[in-house]
Parts: sequence; structure tokens; C-alpha cells
Amino acid sequence: MTESVVAWAQSLPPVLKYVVLTLVPWVELRGAIPLAIQQGERLYLPVILLSNTLIFWPTYYGLEWLYRFIPEGAWLHRKLERIREKAHPLVEKYGMLGLAVFVAIPLPGTGAYSGSCAGWLLDLDPRHAFLAVTLGVVGAFLIVWGATELVAAGFALF
Repeated sequence: MTESVVAWAQSLPPVLKYVVLTLVPWVELRGAIPLAIQQGERLYLPVILLSNTLIFWPTYYGLEWLYRFIPEGAWLHRKLERIREKAHPLVEKYGMLGLAVFVAIPLPGTGAYSGSCAGWLLDLDPRHAFLAVTLGVVGAFLIVWGATELVAAGFALF
């Protein structure tokens, strides 16, 4: 499914392409940044950062509404509980900084969507959770951007 979304997004104007890719769970900025750099469209990196940050609000409040309809034991319920289990020790030990670190780790299952869900699941104040998720998104952005630029520079040498 992700490949078909990426193929469809490629046909969009560049700004929309990066917004759409950033809004796809598991792709988020981890996929959008390397594509922008590979396509030579670094101009759109701020769009990727902003789009990924704004994922918080619809996810946080959408989960508040949706959670009551998810049957216990369903795939989505189990996924959300795993997010809670992964984020809880970090938040308990380090507070909001722990949630920011959880989001900043650029691996599947730890991005803006997961951080937003963790904020709601752990009953954190939305403003504090948003700040933590935003810091985490900025951290992940810098990590992915830096790593992608290093890889791109390495390929440029050959």
C-alpha cells in the first residue's frame, strides 16, 4: 500500500507531494526527506517539517473520539497498547523530554503519530504533549536530514 501512495504522490505538485507523504503513517518524514533530497527539492524540507508537526492535533483529538470504538483485542487496540508500553517508561523517567526522545528516534513506530497517541494514552496535557512531540519531530528531522545528506554526499563522490 505504501508504494502505491508514494507512486500516486509523485504525480502531485511538489508541495502536495511532500505533505501527502509526510501524512502517511510509517512514511512520515523518514520517507519524505530522502525523496526531497534525491529529487533535488530541498526547498520543500520546511513543508515536511511543518506537516509532520501538525500531525499531532488531529491524531491526539481523533484518538480521543475513536478509542471508544476500537474493540479490545483488535489489531489497532493492540498496536496502541504497544505504543503505550514503549513510551511509558521514557515518559515516567524523563517526563516530556522522554516523549520527545521517543518521537525523535527515526524508526517505524516512534514518529509523530505514535508520539501523539502516546501523549493521549498516557493522559498528558495536550499543550505539553504537543511541545514534546514537536521537539521530537525536530530531532528526527535533523537526524534523517543529516543522515540523508551524508549518504547523498557519499554517492556524489563516486
